[in-house]
Amino acid sequence: MNTTSTIHPVVLCGGSGTRLWPLSRKALPKQFAPLLGGKSLLHLTLERLSGLSRDITCIASEDHRFLVKETVESAGVTGRQILEPVARNTAAAMACAALLAEPGDLLLFAPADHHIPDAALFAQTVREGIPAALAGQIVTFGVAPSFPSTAYGYIEAGTESADGRSRAVVRFVEKPTASVAETLILHGGYFWNAGIFLVRAGTLLAALRAHAPDILRACERAAAAVSVDGSFLRLEPEAFSTCRADSIDYAVLEKHNDIAVVKFDGGWSDVGSWNAVASLQMPDGDGNRLSGKASALNARNTFIHAPHRPVVALGTDGLIIVDTPDAVLVAGAGCAEQVADVVRKLALEGCAEATDHRRVVRPWGAYDSVDMGERFQVKRLTVKPGAKLSLQMHHHRAEHWIVVKGTARATCNGEVTLVRENESIYLPSGAIHRLENPGKTMLEVIEVQTGGYLGEDDIVRFDDTYGRCEPVHTLADAAVAPTVSSAGSGAAAVLHAPVNH
Repeated sequence: MNTTSTIHPVVLCGGSGTRLWPLSRKALPKQFAPLLGGKSLLHLTLERLSGLSRDITCIASEDHRFLVKETVESAGVTGRQILEPVARNTAAAMACAALLAEPGDLLLFAPADHHIPDAALFAQTVREGIPAALAGQIVTFGVAPSFPSTAYGYIEAGTESADGRSRAVVRFVEKPTASVAETLILHGGYFWNAGIFLVRAGTLLAALRAHAPDILRACERAAAAVSVDGSFLRLEPEAFSTCRADSIDYAVLEKHNDIAVVKFDGGWSDVGSWNAVASLQMPDGDGNRLSGKASALNARNTFIHAPHRPVVALGTDGLIIVDTPDAVLVAGAGCAEQVADVVRKLALEGCAEATDHRRVVRPWGAYDSVDMGERFQVKRLTVKPGAKLSLQMHHHRAEHWIVVKGTARATCNGEVTLVRENESIYLPSGAIHRLENPGKTMLEVIEVQTGGYLGEDDIVRFDDTYGRCEPVHTLADAAVAPTVSSAGSGAAAVLHAPVNH
């Protein structure tokens, strides 16, 4: 059994993305959004954890696998990504990570969406918890409270350990009312619960077996049948779906007796509201906190997030203003905790912007829906160097690709054409086609779709680098000996042979 003090970070990447709407949404939760200095919270978390180990495991939704993988690569770390087919909260996620580790592995579980600016102090504090974790305790980390917050849970700390590095946990306190929070602060001996845990895999599994055996059984079945796809580890969907959703706090910690807490004296935020985001920025003399292209005149205590276009606050006081390309939030600072309620209301009304951004990230790059109308849609595609879209076909729409930056390799019914800047190519409805970026810089393409139906579900994939298709046809009928040509402006690709479905 491994009993070394090597720490194995595990990042919990779940989250629905409602509290920081409209920047954060279901399709792009807050941990993936470029929130601070152009970096996402997940990116900053990976950088912070790299001080403990550069081999980091992430647990994320299947839907967000490419967002996680791209962030791992951009942060310069390595590791595997455990993929959940459905969301089942932190108890199941942590159980699966422990099951896929060695029993003696020392696991550090950290949420992806927290902001901790002092990475060195954080690493030092985590190492303070190693002796207790190796002794078989679950170690949690408590933040010294700076005000009586009602947004955080609390930990009551008891007697100090023999080495003075940790204290026994007496109890966990749910998010309190304002009066109770004030009492806890005045009493002393209470810390904010940061939701970060250091524990040996075997210790965690034993605690789950004692307090939540049903969760452990479901996760054992899901982990036993895990499938490997590169760095992705896919949990068995049917088994994992039978697991009840519960947090590690409710499922285990509130029932477990052998828990230690280590005090963290640095800055910490779970970035759980726009007020929390605002607090991460320095205010000007009037209390305004402005980012991007924001400006304020005769305004006080106003927060503006405006990365894309000029946003001006005139004569405002106590407002939160968040601008995105397709939605704007204007809220009183006292209503920041109610943003999730607004998202639920918009979703019930069928508003697509409640859950989806105009710009959609794909493993090959991204697309931005620039304009649409009856029988047409215009998108701006950005394709990473060396990346390629799936080999695909549409029943109901034709497409025009205009290259505005870089050189594209376009395949249409087996014919391969190089399309350079200021050149275009036409892909008729029914054509089997693919777009690739053979260059070393980002490829930018304007795609004009025309036809009677333009939905994203009008797609048949024949081949995909990213495993997003199950072949439903052979390519024999569609394959044409590839030839390479150069396309001039308006060059057309003709349909060689129809494919029957």
